[in-house]
Amino acid sequence: MPLYIKDDATANLVAQLAKLRGLTKQDAVRLAVQAELDRAQASIPLRVRVEALRATHPLPPATGQRADKDFFDDLSGGL
Repeated sequence: MPLYIKDDATANLVAQLAKLRGLTKQDAVRLAVQAELDRAQASIPLRVRVEALRATHPLPPATGQRADKDFFDDLSGGL
């Protein structure tokens, strides 16, 4: 899907970034948008991000078994 930038100031900024980074204008736009998305995601409190992750990928139910030293020794072959 094409993206047309009709604002000359924005087009000039994209051209400057592309030239500075040695990228195409398309890659410059992708880089800038990804960087802004990363900043926006990072501004969400960690607690909220973890809650969303756990809601999407819940932990399995507890088995009631203990993961003690013997358990880990058995996993490692007694090393």
